[in-house]
Formats: sequence, C-alpha cells, structure tokens
Amino acid sequence: MLQFRTLIAITLSGVFAVSINLSYAQQITAKDSIIEVYRETAPKINDLIHTKLDVRFDYKKCYMYGKEWVTLRPHFYPTDTLRLDAKGMDLKNISVVKNGKNIPLKFTYDSLTVAIQLDKVYHNKEAYTIYIDYTSKPNLLKVKGSAAINDAKGLYFINPDGTEKDKPTQIWTQGETESSSAWFPTIDKPNQKTTEEISMTVQSKYVTLSNGRLVSQKNNGNGTRTDTWKMELPHSPYLFMMAVGDFKIFHDKWRNKEVNYYMEPKYAPYAKEIFGLTPEMIEFYSKTLGIDFPWNKYSQIVVRDYVSGAMENTTATLHGEFLNVTKRQLIDAYYNFGASTIAHELFHQWFGDYVTAESWSNLTVNESFADYSETLWAEHKYGRDEGAAHHYQDMQEYLEQPEASTKNLVRFNYDDKEDVFDVVTYQKGGCILNMLRNYLGDAAFFKGLNIYLKTNAFKNGEAQQLRLALEEASGRDLNWFFNQWYYGAGHPVLNISYKWDDASKTETVYLKQTQDGQIFRLPMAIDIYAGGKKERRKVWMNDNADTLTFRADAKPDLVNVDAENALLALRIDNKTLDEYVFQYFNAPLYFDRYDAIEAAQARQTEKGAQKVMIAALKDKFYGLRLKAIQGLNMKNDDIHNAALPVLTSLAQTDENTLVRAAALNMLARLKMQGNMTLFKHAITSQSYAVQAAALNGISQLYPAQALQLAKGFEKDNTGPLTKQIVDIYAENGKAAQWPFVYNLFIHADKRGQFDMLRRMAQMTGSIDNPADAQQGIAAIKGFGIKYNNLILDLNDFVVGLLNDIKDQRTELKDDASAKAADEAGKAISAIK
Repeated sequence: MLQFRTLIAITLSGVFAVSINLSYAQQITAKDSIIEVYRETAPKINDLIHTKLDVRFDYKKCYMYGKEWVTLRPHFYPTDTLRLDAKGMDLKNISVVKNGKNIPLKFTYDSLTVAIQLDKVYHNKEAYTIYIDYTSKPNLLKVKGSAAINDAKGLYFINPDGTEKDKPTQIWTQGETESSSAWFPTIDKPNQKTTEEISMTVQSKYVTLSNGRLVSQKNNGNGTRTDTWKMELPHSPYLFMMAVGDFKIFHDKWRNKEVNYYMEPKYAPYAKEIFGLTPEMIEFYSKTLGIDFPWNKYSQIVVRDYVSGAMENTTATLHGEFLNVTKRQLIDAYYNFGASTIAHELFHQWFGDYVTAESWSNLTVNESFADYSETLWAEHKYGRDEGAAHHYQDMQEYLEQPEASTKNLVRFNYDDKEDVFDVVTYQKGGCILNMLRNYLGDAAFFKGLNIYLKTNAFKNGEAQQLRLALEEASGRDLNWFFNQWYYGAGHPVLNISYKWDDASKTETVYLKQTQDGQIFRLPMAIDIYAGGKKERRKVWMNDNADTLTFRADAKPDLVNVDAENALLALRIDNKTLDEYVFQYFNAPLYFDRYDAIEAAQARQTEKGAQKVMIAALKDKFYGLRLKAIQGLNMKNDDIHNAALPVLTSLAQTDENTLVRAAALNMLARLKMQGNMTLFKHAITSQSYAVQAAALNGISQLYPAQALQLAKGFEKDNTGPLTKQIVDIYAENGKAAQWPFVYNLFIHADKRGQFDMLRRMAQMTGSIDNPADAQQGIAAIKGFGIKYNNLILDLNDFVVGLLNDIKDQRTELKDDASAKAADEAGKAISAIK
C-alpha cells in the first residue's frame, strides 16, 4: 500500500508556507493517546485452505450477490465452531458441504462476524467446506479508513448509473487492512493464507481482472459473460482483488511471464510509457533478492476514485488515477511522479505478498521494505544522487512530524490497526533499512533478505525473523540494532562541534545526543580532509556524549561526520561557512552538497556562499540545480550578476524540464523586458511546467496579454499550467473567466479544492458579477462544511476567507453577496 504523499498547504495567515499531508489529518486531529492494550497476533483456531467465489453485481443497488465455498481445517486443537468476518452482509444460507450436498448449519451474526456451529468436532487432519449464499452491501457499511487508506468498505461501485460525465463505470475492491470481509466472508487476518478461485459474471462489454490466471470465459447468451480466475498459490485474504470496467490491455512480458497494463481507452496509448519499466524492475528485484518473481503473472490497473495511492494485490496491483496521464504529462514526470509508486507496489510482491506480516504490529516487514525499494530502484536506474534524494525526502517527512518520534517501529500497543500506516512504518522504516544495509554491507544485507524470504515463503514473517536471517547471513549480533530501532522510539538529535589545537596538531570532534528518551549506539564513518588527502575513520558513538581526537599535520579543511550519510538523525552540525564551501566542491554525496547549498543559501552576502550558489546552478543532479535556483537571492547584486546568464542558459537548454521551468520562474520575478523573447519562445514548449513558467513571466510584464494567452490554454492544461491559469484569472479575470475557475473547483477532489481555495476566494471577492460571487461563496462554504473534520483548523481558515470576501463585496457595494459571505462564515463557525 502506498501512502498519499505531502501536499502544499496553507497557514492560517493564508501564506503558502508549510507542508501537510491530508491523508494524515485523522492522526493530526485525533486525541493524542496510546491505548495500552497488547495487540496480540490473531489466534489461529481454523486455517483457510481454499476460497471459491461466484459473484454478480447489481449496479442499481450497488450490491454484490455472492456464493462462496470456503475450505478450512482446525489449526491444531479440535473444534466444532467457526467464526468468519463478514461485514454488513445479508447471510441467506450457511451450510457444510457433505458428499456434494449442502447441510444447513446454525449461526449467529452481529453484522461484523458470523459464529457458525459446525456439524461435528473437526481435528487438524480434517478439512471441511462451508457454503455461504450472501449479499454484500458495501455502500451501507459505515467503517473508517487510515492514514494510507481513506475508506474501508471493501467493494466500490464507481459511477454505477453512468450519470457522471467523463467518468467511466467501474467496480474495484480494496482489501487492506481487513476490508475483504466486506465482500466475502473470510478469516480476515494477515496471518491466514489461502488459494483462490473467483468467477465474475459481468456485462459482456467489460474487462475483468483478478489474482492469478484467467482460466475461462463463458458467454452466457444474455449480454453477460462469466470470467473465472484462479490463484493457485496461497496468499492472505486482504490481497484478494477484483476489477471490472472498460479497460484496454497492453501486453508486455518478463522472461516467459505475462506483464499486463489495464488502462482506460483514453490513456491506453500511453500504457507502455507509463508502465514500460516494469519488466526491468522485476529483473532487478529478482536478481537483487536472489529469488525470481514468485507469481505466474503481474498486472497493473488504473482505476477512478481510488481510496489510496496504490495497492499490492497479489499479481494484480491497483493504482489510483494519478497514473492516468498523457504523453505530454510524461514529459515532466520524473522519478517521484509515478515510477517510485510502480517500484513500491512491485516490491510488495515479495515483501507483503510472498511473505506477509504476521500481524499489523509487524507491518514494517511489508511497508518499510516497499518504501525502501523506491530508493533501491532510484539508485540503480537513475544514479546514486536520485536514490539519495529519495532517501532524504523520506527522512525529512519523518523528522517533520514530532509525534512520530514517540512511536516504535514494531507496535504492539496502538489504538487502532489503521494507525500503524504512518511515517514511522513507511519513511522511518525505510531509513532504518538503509542504515542496516550500510552497517552490514550490500552482500550480507541482501543475503539476509534472501534467507528471510526463502525461510518464510508463502507464510508470515515478523521483525525477529528478519533479525535472525540477517544475523545468519552476516554472523553479527543485531539485537542492539533491533532493540533501539525496531522496538524503541525516536531518533538521535546529534550536535556536532569541532576544535583545532595548532600546538598539538589535534582535531577534536565533540558529539552529543540531545534528544529525550533512549541514547542510541551509532556506528559511523568520519572523513578527514587535510593536505589534499581524505582519510576515513570508522567509529562508534556509544554514549550520549563522545569526544573524538585526530592528529593531522595541519588544520583539516573539513571533518565530515557520518560521511556515508547513513544515520537517521537530526544533525546540528556546527561547521564554518568555509568548511561548507570546501564540502560542496570535495565531498561526493548528495547529502554533502545539499547541506552545503543549505548553508550557503542563508549567507549569500558572503563570497564563499556566492561561489557555492552559482556552482550549484550547474550541479550534476537536477534536484540540486532546482534547490539552488529556488534559493537564489536575486536582490543581491553579486548573485544577480553571476546568476543571470546561467539562469538564462538553464531556461533554454537544461535537459530537465523542471529545471527549465524553475529558471523561467526566477527570471519572471525580475520583471525584465529583455526576457520577453525568452518567455515567448518557452510558451511553445510541449512541457506543461515550462509553459506555465513562461506564462508566469509574460503575466509579470504584460498581464492583459497573459490573460489572452491563458484563454487559449483552457482546453489543454494540467498541473502547473492549470495553476498558472487560475493565478492569472484570480488576479485579473472577469466574468468571462469565471466559468473555468468555478468548474475546475467544483469538479476537483479535496486536494485539488484545497490547493485552489485561496485563489478561488480571491476571485470570488473581486469578480464583477454578483451572481458569480454568490456561486463562489456557496462553493467555498460547501468545501468548509464537507471537509471540516479532515483538515486541522480548516474552519478558522475558511471563515477568514469568507470574511475577506465579505469585506471586498461590501467595498463593491454588493450587499447581497456580502450578506451571503457573512452567513456562510457563521454557518461554518457553528460547526464543532
């Protein structure tokens, strides 16, 4: 399961300034408490063996009519009872199958689980099959989701009556965490494994997808077809999936196995560009882990209105519609756009599907690995800097959430199982695996993963089994590591300072951990640059404060602590600017250059900092070129004069469209007439990002011309270009431009509406038509009411916007709109 990533959000003052993840809103607004209840692994009374389903769909009622034959056996102790999870269903018949006949059984049902009295006592050598006739009614089920999954009704009917324009009719499922039991009765726990057969009766015009292989298709002669899929290797119930809809299939392959991509017809021509690296990824992960892709096929499907980022259903990953993109959009689609998601879900086919976490407490053995796989692929395919940049992003996303430092990676005490889908399990867990890899070395680390996977194949795993596998591979004790990182909370806050004694020719490094909570044992590398040479020392920090001394013939140019950039820590590094300048030009890693740019950015009046900032504009990695561009202080004459020709060159020739766009946006801020030719040329680019930046540049010089140009882009825009059009219309638009902004807002999802909110309010306040203003007030009010419980302090923010609108409409002598804004603000203020 892939989390939603961060969005740009707004402070209550309205300034675009801070990062917030809307998918974490439930965590942010929930009462900060931990229920001290031990969350044991689900007991195994009966074991699933095989699950056979025969289903058909009622689009009008949004029901699924199902028949199930589930085969089980007692795990160890004899039993005459069976309890299945079955959420919000009508259970019409439950029978035991004997000699081909269904013998009815007694059962009690509480709407969430069904307790079945079996016909006799069964022993663990005896299998038995239960038949269930049932109706799934997912839209009547009231359940909550998590940080990673915003809904949990299991089965989803998308535009079932076909009334939503430009949205296809689809059906799809989402099982994690325990929502498969909303569409078929099962023991819905991750420590159960079962083979599977699903027969779906659908309209003949539709395509189906499920786990495993398509074994038959039967035309029923009444406009329907029954597709039967079989999964002949065991996997957990939450990994079951179905999808039905109008999809085109692009057929690819890896070695002799099917690799397929299911897309809406509109986006099917771009399937190869979107997913085409998948076979290469499968090859890389197979070789890296020493275990070939373990399933018979791998399919990926893109659906509408998905409740998360993506889901690693065994052999059939489901992606949200962010991957519905065109060839033009792909021009600006670098690693974090989609390839990282594809890599993440693919790696789950080993870590999560082949070997599954035995409980949600040990979710780290699924999600931390999938998170880290993104870094592994980035490093392999795009180079060390791309991998390090992705790793750095993970680390920052964890460090920026203070409450995360109170949570263990393996959590046996939590309020709700959904709570473990957070930055600790994902981003922190990925960073911890990076430290393990660095400490053990690649050979031992990946050998340990191979042992873990082979030992637990088609079964379940937990962190202790991972530790034992890595110890077997490396011959090293790892209890200390797992105790502090897996079973402990927090991270080091590491203060680093330096002192050179010229008399004794000694460099002293002072290390101090200042965090609350546990003191960490930290193995690290320290590089000493002196006399034109680099010397590496391997050291351990075992206490809260350590002092390290090194002899040198002259004062070192740089002492680089954690030279491999492996530690998950908040570092307070007291280097001088001269040392950071030396670091940028001599230390080789992404982190080294990033930190140096960060230090230089704050001191651009100094020559050394200027040297770094200008050099970083030509850094070999596009991410650091972007950082340097965005950090330039162009009000400084020295920076301005040195950077201007470089920016002009980057805007025209950089191989990365995001860098070109950033350079154009920086030039736009200068409002120099001489750049107009550059902007006019860039406006013809096929890159939406470059076009948006060029339009921004023109709008800074000639707003009326930009307004006219924006009109021409209304039919073909997305992402940054859409935002730029909205910005221009909000600043200078009239009634003619209002329909574009209004329709964009009301048809956007909550993220899109949130991003547009300030501009929507700005235009609502200034629009020349009172009817449009009242339309905008109603839309903003609707957003505030609908999402008040999902976004921290949203009420106050929306009320502030409405008060601004009231003041603007009052100045325009539009009393009706001013009154509407005032009433809307009061209505939202009344919401608790």
